[in-house]
Amino acid sequence: MPKTFTKTDLIQTIQQENGFPRKRSSEAVESILSIIKETLESGEDVLISGFGKFCVKEKSERRGRNPYTGDEMLLRPRKVVTFRCSGKLRDKINGS
Repeated sequence: MPKTFTKTDLIQTIQQENGFPRKRSSEAVESILSIIKETLESGEDVLISGFGKFCVKEKSERRGRNPYTGDEMLLRPRKVVTFRCSGKLRDKINGS
């Protein structure tokens, strides 16, 4: 089973690879995540070259089913975040 890479793991990796103190590594990660969150909240996409693009998509109202009871229900319109990886990342993942 694949291991989940957590925010703590990211902070520790930055700390070890760059020799930053833990507090500075944590602040850097929190700052980057905060910028990404705020940008997505405002409805803008976030493009990180060589990694991928986070996009905010509008989902319209639609019919759905309650998985427990099977009853039909109306799902309200909402926004979702999607991620599309870059070609470079896709090639790395596929070993090309």
